[in-house]
Amino acid sequence: MEIKSVGIVGAGQMGNGIAHVFALAGYDVTLTDISQDSLDKAVALIDRNLERQVSRGKTSAEDKAAAMARIKTTLNLIEIGPSDLIIEAATERETVKQAIFDDLLPHLKPHTILTSNTSSISITRLASRTDRPEKFMGFHFMNPVPIMQLVELIRGIATDRETYDTLMAVVERLGKTAASAEDFPAFIVNRILMPMINEAVYTLYEGVGSVKSIDESLKLGANHPMGPLELADFIGLDTCLAIMNVLHDGLADTKYRPCPLLTKYVEAGWLGRKTKRGFYDYRGETPVPTR
Repeated sequence: MEIKSVGIVGAGQMGNGIAHVFALAGYDVTLTDISQDSLDKAVALIDRNLERQVSRGKTSAEDKAAAMARIKTTLNLIEIGPSDLIIEAATERETVKQAIFDDLLPHLKPHTILTSNTSSISITRLASRTDRPEKFMGFHFMNPVPIMQLVELIRGIATDRETYDTLMAVVERLGKTAASAEDFPAFIVNRILMPMINEAVYTLYEGVGSVKSIDESLKLGANHPMGPLELADFIGLDTCLAIMNVLHDGLADTKYRPCPLLTKYVEAGWLGRKTKRGFYDYRGETPVPTR
C-alpha cells in the first residue's frame, strides 16, 4: 500500500525529528502530544532545524516552506487515527505505549499500519495487544533523526510481508537506510551500544578513570565522535537505564546489570542534557564533569 498520511505520537526529541524528515519527504504529518507547550516547541525546533538545512544548502527555502505547511498538531490523540501510518514515539515505558495503542484502536482505518519507535521493548508483545499484529512493526529511528541515516525495522512474530515491504519503501523515500533486526531485547544498535555505555559508567563507578579520561580515551583511542558518558547525557540517562533494565530482564544475563551509579544519577534527576546535569554539568558556558 502507499503511505500518504502519517500520525506521530509524542513531540519530544524523537517525535519532532521524525515529523521533520517525513514532512520534508512529502508526507502529510499530524503530530500529537499531551502538552501544547511541547507541540509549540517541537514546531519551532523543526522550523529552526530546517532553516539550518537551508543555510547549508541541504534543502531549498521552497522545500522548507512546503514541509512546514504539511505539519499539523493536535492535543487530541484520536485525530491521528485515520492516518495511513502511525508512529508511536512516547516515553520508553511499555504501559504508556500500550495505553496509547488502546486509545487509538477504535479510531483506526482498516489499512492503518501501527509502529513503535521503541529502542528496546518487545514488538511482538506490543503488537499482541492490538487488533492488527500483522500490521505492527518496530520503526526505530536514531537521534538526531534528521542527521542519522539508519532506521531499524523490527518485525514481530506476526508481522506480514506487505507491512514490512511498505515500511522499507518509506525508509527509501526518506533517504535513509534500513537495517532489519529480529525482535529480541534492544534489537541491534542498543544491544551493542548500551552495554558499552553501562561499562563506561562501571569504569567511572570503580574509579578506573574520571569522566574526562574515559570520554577522551574512547574519542582518541577508538575514534568515537563522542565519548560514552557524553553520549549517555545526550541520549538521556533515564533512557539508558530503561534499556539496560529491558536487556537485564529480557535476557537474564548478569552482564546486562545496570551500574548502580547510573541508577543513582537517575534517582537524583540528573538525566543529562535535558535536565542540565548528568555526567556533565551543562548550566555554564561549557560542560563540566560532575565526577
